[in-house]
Amino acid sequence: MEKGLPTFSIIVPTYNRLDQLTLCLRALSNLEYPDDDFEVIVVDDGSSISPEPVVASFSNRINITLIRQENSGPATARNIGSTHAKGRYLAFTDDDCIPASDWLQALKEQFTATQDHIIGGKTLNTLQKNLFSIASYQLISYLYDYYNSDSNKARFFTSNNIAVSAEGFRAIGGFDTTFPLAAGEDRELCDRWLYHGYKMTYLPEAIVYHNHTMFLRGFWRQHFNYGRGAFYFHQIRLNRHQDLIRFEPLSFYMNLLRYPFMQSRDMRAILLMLLLLCSQVAGTTGYFWEKNSRWGIRLFLGKYWKRK
Repeated sequence: MEKGLPTFSIIVPTYNRLDQLTLCLRALSNLEYPDDDFEVIVVDDGSSISPEPVVASFSNRINITLIRQENSGPATARNIGSTHAKGRYLAFTDDDCIPASDWLQALKEQFTATQDHIIGGKTLNTLQKNLFSIASYQLISYLYDYYNSDSNKARFFTSNNIAVSAEGFRAIGGFDTTFPLAAGEDRELCDRWLYHGYKMTYLPEAIVYHNHTMFLRGFWRQHFNYGRGAFYFHQIRLNRHQDLIRFEPLSFYMNLLRYPFMQSRDMRAILLMLLLLCSQVAGTTGYFWEKNSRWGIRLFLGKYWKRK
């Protein structure tokens, strides 16, 4: 690595969340890690109110840069951030996340052993009174237990707590920006990384706290969009001439519904089970909605061109 360049470039996409962004940057400015060995790149995804004053307030504490783009989604924002990054490794988190003080140090120690892996950390929910946030967290926690049971053969990470070598990230083309929503591009990145023969490591010691308030409408919309993203993910795999991913066995869904009762056996566990069921209904609905929409567009275009 060129002398004077940082080891890490932390990339934070942001969109209309100034309060959360402030908390995120405050946590990054308090990292137990040498200030001259990392940089922070905030990518504003076309916010209606510029985050420039927030970013500027931290400029005397950390090496921080603000980049602006027209609203194009977090995948594009992360890729734009990576093109400006000077670090050997890229660490991604979101504006509604609060990395633990030893987050970067934990990542660095792991990279000494697995420098060519994607490393995914553990994300914890901070909103213990919001059932929708808890249910979303439990779903991700269950997926991590399922797909990353062997930490050295991990298969899935969310984009709010991952790190990867800049060289490897650029070599495979970064995040796929053809996804129409902020849903599924992290899953696709992991799948493409493995497809190219690279490996992934789960590092639960690299902790990020997630502070995302949700209510029923937002909860449904989020998981509906996850389903839409899953459809695009499957189409991309087909275009790479990979087999379609089969739906998980019934036991996968039954164990998911039992998952809240591993934490507690009270009324809250029943409510969380119902929300997890709701998440699966929303995701399935989104998948087939997107599938039918794609077929509808193709039929319309086919008839149009025949008339021409």
